[in-house]
Amino acid sequence: MTEENNKKNYMGWVTLSMFVYITVISFEDPFYPYQEYGLFVLVLWIIMLLFYQLPYTLIATELGFAYSGKEAGGMSSWIRHGTGSDLLGYATGWMYWAQTIPYLIDCASSVVVSISWIILGDNSLGRRMSPMVFSLITFSIILLFLIFDNTVKNALDATSLWSGIAMVAMTIIFFAMIVWSLTHGGHIATKLTWDNIRPHLSLHYFSSASMLIFAMSGAELAAPYVSRLKNPQKGFPKAMWLLFFVTALMVILETLGLAVLFDAKHIPNDFKMNGDYYAFQLLGREAGMGNSLMLAYSIVCLVSLLAQIAALIDAASRFLASDTAVKYMPRLLLKKNKNNRPINSYIFTAATTLILILLGGTLPQINDFINWLLNINTIVSPYKTSVVFLCFLILRYNKKNFKKNEFVFIRNRKGALAVGWWCFLLTFICATMAFLPQNGQFGTAKWFDQLWMNIIVVLFLFGTGFILPLLRKLEVKWHLNRN
Repeated sequence: MTEENNKKNYMGWVTLSMFVYITVISFEDPFYPYQEYGLFVLVLWIIMLLFYQLPYTLIATELGFAYSGKEAGGMSSWIRHGTGSDLLGYATGWMYWAQTIPYLIDCASSVVVSISWIILGDNSLGRRMSPMVFSLITFSIILLFLIFDNTVKNALDATSLWSGIAMVAMTIIFFAMIVWSLTHGGHIATKLTWDNIRPHLSLHYFSSASMLIFAMSGAELAAPYVSRLKNPQKGFPKAMWLLFFVTALMVILETLGLAVLFDAKHIPNDFKMNGDYYAFQLLGREAGMGNSLMLAYSIVCLVSLLAQIAALIDAASRFLASDTAVKYMPRLLLKKNKNNRPINSYIFTAATTLILILLGGTLPQINDFINWLLNINTIVSPYKTSVVFLCFLILRYNKKNFKKNEFVFIRNRKGALAVGWWCFLLTFICATMAFLPQNGQFGTAKWFDQLWMNIIVVLFLFGTGFILPLLRKLEVKWHLNRN
């Protein structure tokens, strides 16, 4: 009977690949770098795919096999097992929690934008609402999810996979409509010429590079599912290779699609906020469908975003309730109510998001708020991704302490370490460069304001994780003295 249940619980390698793809890659991800780099981003995508994403995917594959037993819980357990330090495991887990917060706010703010397109059918939200009101509505969405966590999560769990599949379907429709447009006399806005793909190197180019890493990171999320495959030795590498090829195909084809629709030299200022809606609106109107295609995308996007918010809050609360967190965080923060929910952790999460949201609400326009959130995400998320390569370096430096791996990315030790260091340094440097604001002219008051906001927010998010163990130590000491 147990064997039968195990067979029923097996996951196909194609299913695993698509599950991670839906989790990692969003339809709007290629829109962000297209606004920053224009069609030159096509060259950058190809370079990054070959010299970063490919080794990243194969490194995640090796880590998945190396920790496929009891330490399959992800980076926190990898660091803990690799270094023998619970404290470093906690620090890694905290980093994961911290990078969840700005992404959670980003998803909630995108819900407001999506609803505005469904109701208004255009980009007038920025003219109708102040940034502070927008930020408070964003916070109220997060607060509602925190209050009704179990009910909302259970309702959206059933729709999360289907909304992901629906988003993939919308991506396919996007490609199909681009082809239809080109075969029916559609005009190509940005042609593939040297003048359009020629780089115009500047400080802004380098400070925006982390957008590419942010868009493609997450291959390590497949690692805990190695044991769920019927034949991991063959299935897991196949799943990871498929993930790489689908990701590569998606970003290249979508970038070419954007070049058909949008002139890279005259991209709307609110492209990061509304670009995906503009795309479906343009295609729908060109096909004589009015706003129906845009409305379909808006609804699918809305449901997908709501499911993401529920998943992010669940992931954040699970870390705060973990054994490692209990060891290094004050007991007050982990107190549970009669329904066994860590109510103070929820309050802490709400307070953290509120601080960031109110800070963003001081910006002049809603578009500035959205762009700033993206900037924060392109700092904290790549910093988290750099830990994946640290895990790989620890593994290869201490290979004798691990069992023989069923998959080895590069067998030559020096070659493997060189690639590991290359990926780590590139990720870390890009994340650090992203502190330089991606919006506003260098040296202006707006630029310096956002620079200080970036520094303060990242120090607050990561620094709080270092303060809590000190508070826990004082708490333990106080209890010992009291007894």
